[in-house]
Amino acid sequence: MSRTNYSRKGCKDVFRSFLVRNATYDGSLEMPCIKSVDVIPHKLTVFSKSIRSKDFNSFVHFFEDDVQFERIWNAPNRYLPILKNFDGVITPDFSLYRDMPLVMQEWNTYRNRAIGYWLQENGITVIPNIRFSDERSYAFCCDGVAKNGTIAVGSHGCVKVNIERIYFERGLRETVKKLEPKRILVYGVAPDCIFKDYIKAGIEIIQYDSDCSSSRKVVRA
Repeated sequence: MSRTNYSRKGCKDVFRSFLVRNATYDGSLEMPCIKSVDVIPHKLTVFSKSIRSKDFNSFVHFFEDDVQFERIWNAPNRYLPILKNFDGVITPDFSLYRDMPLVMQEWNTYRNRAIGYWLQENGITVIPNIRFSDERSYAFCCDGVAKNGTIAVGSHGCVKVNIERIYFERGLRETVKKLEPKRILVYGVAPDCIFKDYIKAGIEIIQYDSDCSSSRKVVRA
């Protein structure tokens, strides 16, 4: 589904409608769609450090506290020239907590997709980041993301504690079921107990250390 977002004369664009101008939408909540890409980042650079970084042979990611990157939503045009210097961007990791009201989880997912769509429209290579919480989020957490492409997930802080690992495994399982990705980029650890079945199924798993170092590991069966 697509539509034109008309400007309202004299009205301030408080909900950033320019980000999704001419977008195609997916799901009952109308998440903006992001095109699939087939790419493997050489390394990752966290957004808060990218502003002063000169190492452009990397993808910018947002696997850090939301307070560090809320500004890209508030003033996206300010950071567009910076992000264009890099190889690409992984969409913002706006938080989805299990104790967060569902409407806020939906809003943060929308913001992830809206920023991703807008960056693509501005010529940036974009990898969609999938964030989920519990079963309630499964209805929308993959909306707007094309099947059979490259996606990213963050495992940092999600696997050490047993209950967190259970929710991560469930959400990842649902994500793979819906998107059938060719490749999953994992920011953080990629333990065999969680990812071995996906590797056996032919999904390429690329792991990046959570300290944002330049290391990259291809995990094979």
